[in-house]
Amino acid sequence: MHDIKKLVATELLQINAIKLNPANPFTWASGWKSPIYCDNRKILSYPKSRDIVKKAFADMVIKEFGMPEVIAGVATGAIAHGILAAEALDIPFVYVRSTSKQHGLTNQIEGVLKKGQTVVVIEDLVSTGGSSLKAVEALRGAGANVLGMLAIFSYGFDVADDNFENANCILKTLTDYHTLIDIAVDTNYVEPDEIQTLEKWRQDPGNWNK
Repeated sequence: MHDIKKLVATELLQINAIKLNPANPFTWASGWKSPIYCDNRKILSYPKSRDIVKKAFADMVIKEFGMPEVIAGVATGAIAHGILAAEALDIPFVYVRSTSKQHGLTNQIEGVLKKGQTVVVIEDLVSTGGSSLKAVEALRGAGANVLGMLAIFSYGFDVADDNFENANCILKTLTDYHTLIDIAVDTNYVEPDEIQTLEKWRQDPGNWNK
């Protein structure tokens, strides 16, 4: 599993899906300043990277949860990745909107999901876990048996661990912040003296750089 974490982290850096720039921080939608920015949608444009993530998701689903009846992707970033995982496993797919549609059938879950079916949720990125767990809540509300969630990348915030524990939902990731930083240092993507900045940010992202 450690090899998969290193492989996925390397791919993300090589295709610039993850950018590290401590000197010129990015601004997240939340307003947080961050030395790191993750855009896993870029994976879809690179067949090799896409296949690596697709196979890693399929293998991890079986390893961690056994064969579920349905794969659910979190809209919008994980819809494509969820479809790829479901295709690799040859099982049905649904996706979960952040809120119900305001027109038509007013669905929050799109696709066919039956009460009692076992579901593994696919996410592209986990920060605090808030939006991801809303999808889990919607699936449970529809009667699904959510086995857990798999994400491509996590920042490893303590608040995310607490949120998933409180929601009684297992979270596993293909790679993570610590693995990414190790690879970034080994490949000279960042300088060793920048590591302290990156670690300080991860420990208190809401107040970093104020």
